[in-house]
Amino acid sequence: MSKILRVNMTDRTAKSEDVPEKYQLLGGRGLTSAITCDEVPPTCHPLGPNNKVTFSTGIVTGTTAPTSGRISIGGKSPLTGGIKETNSGGMAGQKLARLGIKAIIVEGLPKEKGKFWLLKVNKDGAQLLPADEFAGKGLYETYPKLFAKFGKNVGIIGTGVAGERLMSMAGVCVNDPENRPSRYAGRGGMGAVMGSKGLKAVILDDTGGPGVPIANQEVFDAGRKKLVAALQEHALTKPGGTLNTYGTAALVNVINEAGAFPTRNFSDGRFEGANKISGETINETCKKRGGVGMTGHSCSPGCIIKCSNVYPKPDGTELVSCQEYESVWSLGANCGIDSLEVTGELIRLCNNYGVDTIEAGVTIGVAMEAGLAKFGDGKKAIELMHEIGKGTPLGHILGNGAAITAGTFGVVRCPTVKGQGMPAYEPRAIKGIGIIYATSTMGADHTSGYTIAPEILDVGGKVDKFIVEKADLARNFQYTTAYIFDSSGHCLFISFAVLDISSGLEGVVEECNGVLGTNWTVDDMLRMGKEIVDRERAFNEAAGFTKIHDRLPEFMKYEKLPPHNVVFDVPDTELDKVHGR
Repeated sequence: MSKILRVNMTDRTAKSEDVPEKYQLLGGRGLTSAITCDEVPPTCHPLGPNNKVTFSTGIVTGTTAPTSGRISIGGKSPLTGGIKETNSGGMAGQKLARLGIKAIIVEGLPKEKGKFWLLKVNKDGAQLLPADEFAGKGLYETYPKLFAKFGKNVGIIGTGVAGERLMSMAGVCVNDPENRPSRYAGRGGMGAVMGSKGLKAVILDDTGGPGVPIANQEVFDAGRKKLVAALQEHALTKPGGTLNTYGTAALVNVINEAGAFPTRNFSDGRFEGANKISGETINETCKKRGGVGMTGHSCSPGCIIKCSNVYPKPDGTELVSCQEYESVWSLGANCGIDSLEVTGELIRLCNNYGVDTIEAGVTIGVAMEAGLAKFGDGKKAIELMHEIGKGTPLGHILGNGAAITAGTFGVVRCPTVKGQGMPAYEPRAIKGIGIIYATSTMGADHTSGYTIAPEILDVGGKVDKFIVEKADLARNFQYTTAYIFDSSGHCLFISFAVLDISSGLEGVVEECNGVLGTNWTVDDMLRMGKEIVDRERAFNEAAGFTKIHDRLPEFMKYEKLPPHNVVFDVPDTELDKVHGR
């Protein structure tokens, strides 16, 4: 039977507990949010003693379910001031699940300020070890040393120097299959919460672990086969398909053509240099330069989509993994930069310092708006990133995100919701994703309900991107995402096949039923998703959020976005309908 590992950083104890009945059917986001709601006071300081950080595996994580290696990390966000769940691929989720641990709850603060610890977990239990030799160093230096100390087959969940310094754009880093510090649960500053606990890294050794029990193997296998078949059939997810060939940056030219590619701090919807940072160009460059360069890279074992990449330098050696859509947009077009060499270096620095690439790029865009650099100045963008790494006063301003940076320098065009920077889809040109940004419990977050699928990609049925009456669409996408994707342990990108091929959705439901021994339907999962979102909204309301927080920035209502010259004209009444305010 799975357990919960409770770690107290004040007295440095780690104790195993039985999973309460109310958590038995939860995983991933569903579990992290439930624990946060049950154990964290909504009005507590996110970096204080009463916040907790929870690491949870998805329901099918650690099994042979395809593309299911996600780990969720939750608590109260220092960036938004509300509840947060952020998830990642990589090696840690499956190893944690195979150790028979449903969640790790980290609570309390260390008695000695500035002291950092490692949490080592294996089949025999858990112990806290001093992390003095690893603190204050970049993750490209730290992770190899950790593997040398604990073995190359461990999973690592770590925070970088930004997290140690309690910067609210600090993410949580997970090693990829080649042990790079490159997979991030980046959003919301959960790396800073780890840092506040004095927890530098969690080391997971699943050797000899009990594995994940499956209540009904026959039902699980049937579901797995259906989902695999759907993923291998769909044009976006199949082997040799769009994502496998060009990666997520295949969206660059698509969204740019739609006039919804945020450019130069959300002042335009098209970027003249888009093709230079596109998935097609990444693919061509990897082929031309050779060496370690590749597309079709897997971020975690068992992924059959393989949308990651390894981007090479001109001599074929590695620059960075991975140049994802959100990252090349935020650190590229949003800053007016059209060079994959520059975006690659900026992503590498984000990985090294431990910060979210989306928030970093949105913040640098705001800094450029403020006059700290000119749009398109890649050299200066790199210098600004180094300010974060060095922890200078300017670095601390930038490291606390776009909203703090905009407030400090008097920038009106600040593209944030609930304090979190917007991702790579302009809400004035794609109304549904704007409603998601506004009403998500997580702040501006496309993964809370990926309406881009029907609005732009014609997945699940085409929806006009300019129509404003989309409360029902946004609500249904949020409920679906909360359980079927974020709680199951599957990557969000299975959604393309699941939305278009009904047997794929049946497969996900049957996989979960097989693991849990339940007899759920799709409707049951949507009900569970609603319960998760309702619970999260109750937390945020208790923390002081009102319907005024479910709004986009004012400038988007009066600044017309080229090339369509549109504003965000979704009425407040439509936003309030999403969750029945």
